[in-house]
Amino acid sequence: MLEIKTILLFLITAVAEIVGCYLPYLWLTQGKSPWLLIPAAFSLAAFAWLLSLHPTAAGRVYAAYGGVYIFVAILWLWIVDGIKPGTWDLVGSLVALAGMSIIMFAPRNT
Repeated sequence: MLEIKTILLFLITAVAEIVGCYLPYLWLTQGKSPWLLIPAAFSLAAFAWLLSLHPTAAGRVYAAYGGVYIFVAILWLWIVDGIKPGTWDLVGSLVALAGMSIIMFAPRNT
C-alpha cells in the first residue's frame, strides 16, 4: 500500500510542477495573460509542499521523483501538446520509472 500511495503522490506532484511551469510558458511564448502567473505560483508552491510529504530523506525523494516526472512529462507531451510519444520516449520513461522504483522501494538497512 505504501508503494501505491508513494506513486500517486509523485504523480500529483509532477502534475503540480508541470502546470506551474507550463502556465508561465504559455504567457512567455504564446502571449497568454500574465494572470496565469498567479495559479502557476500556487501550483509550484503545492509542488514543493507535496514533495515534503514523503517520509524519507529529501535527497532520495528528489532523485526518485525525477523518474515519475519524466513519465508524466511524456504523458503531457501526448495529452496536452498533442504529440504522440515515440518508442524511445516510452522506453526512456519505463527506464526512469524502474529507477524510481529501485530508489524508493529497495530494501534498506537504515
